Amino acid sequence: MKSSLKISCALTLALLAGGASAAPIYWTDWTGSDQDPGAGFIGSGTITTPTSTVTVTYTNPQGIGFYQTSGGAYYYSNGSDGPAGTSPYTSAQVDNRPPTTDIVALQYAGTQSLVFSQAIANPVFAFVSLNGNGYGFDQDFDILSFGGADGNACGYWGCGTSYKNIVTVNGKTEYQLLGTGEPHGTLRFTGTFDTVSWRSLSNEYWNGFTVGVQETAVAFCTANPTAPECNPVSSVPEPASMALMGLGLAGLAAVRRRKA
Repeated sequence: MKSSLKISCALTLALLAGGASAAPIYWTDWTGSDQDPGAGFIGSGTITTPTSTVTVTYTNPQGIGFYQTSGGAYYYSNGSDGPAGTSPYTSAQVDNRPPTTDIVALQYAGTQSLVFSQAIANPVFAFVSLNGNGYGFDQDFDILSFGGADGNACGYWGCGTSYKNIVTVNGKTEYQLLGTGEPHGTLRFTGTFDTVSWRSLSNEYWNGFTVGVQETAVAFCTANPTAPECNPVSSVPEPASMALMGLGLAGLAAVRRRKA
């Protein structure tokens, strides 16, 4: 229950610290259809950076609400791009919102994962309509932007707030992304990763996401050898895995959203 949680960062926009500057984000081009012959869901796409093409595989044993790979509503609308723009998805760290209608929509509580064919740097999640749910990660993150804050336009479904809540679950620290109203925005994990996994905290129909990257780990750390996420200094890092626990993305509706 949300009422039982100790909110450590109530309604606070946790902007990325340090001297990071805006960068283009290369977003996933989701393709194909469900590859899971059972009740679950497996989808895939590609991220094309200036140096490489990365395959992304998304697996959800519970199934999803819907999977939009071509056409349909553009849920990343409103506002303008650029670091000084007003889109809920752009900020001082992110130049550009997702350019297409591609989105993965979740509906059920439970674990799911993203696997990248090679390590990537500084993944960015764009979330749509995070109402009635939340994400609880085992890695810290920065909320970069959301609709209705700092002059940003509201998202497709309206305005809301996003905040980080730090709690202890089974003796381990959990970093939760929660919100009120209709949050639309982005968060970023700083580092290099080849796997991202999480569990939805509750059933909620619907909220959705897509994922982008700043670059591959090799390209980013070659260009930025002294960046904190590139360890050891002046060497390309080993691929790392990030276990993200407690996502509350609940499924998407392809044609029309059902409101509670």
